[in-house]
Amino acid sequence: MAGGIRPSNGHGRRRRWGGGQPMSEINVTPLVDVMLVLLIIFMVTAPLLTAGVEVDLPESSAAPLAGQDEPLSVSVDAEGRVFVQDKEVTLEQLPATLMAVAKNKTDTRIFVRGDRSVDYGRVMQAMGAVTGAGFTKVSLVTTLQQATPARR
Repeated sequence: MAGGIRPSNGHGRRRRWGGGQPMSEINVTPLVDVMLVLLIIFMVTAPLLTAGVEVDLPESSAAPLAGQDEPLSVSVDAEGRVFVQDKEVTLEQLPATLMAVAKNKTDTRIFVRGDRSVDYGRVMQAMGAVTGAGFTKVSLVTTLQQATPARR
């Protein structure tokens, strides 16, 4: 016979976890993997979640405003329609809608977003309706203007 083969009786194997006893520890590696994937998905999608009205903002070199409370958004789209947050309203309904959403707090910050292709007068009508309702913290929203090199 060439090299004898001995029958296995199980003594040559290594025992894991104390010989058939159930594992008493939870493997958290899959949980951590799933949580990291969810975190990455959240970080990628969070900047995309802005107001639902499509507005092409003009550019400005003004610095952004700092504040603690969440501002209300009044948007004027390219067709001249007015929105409070994502809800379409008329100019006549705008003051009452803002008062209801702001819970009659006239010190609430209001951001007016006007599409660059809409008539300037339409944006000013919306701003006039906002200030006419008694709101004092009204700001125009623009995109930051790209710095152009000075000519020599």
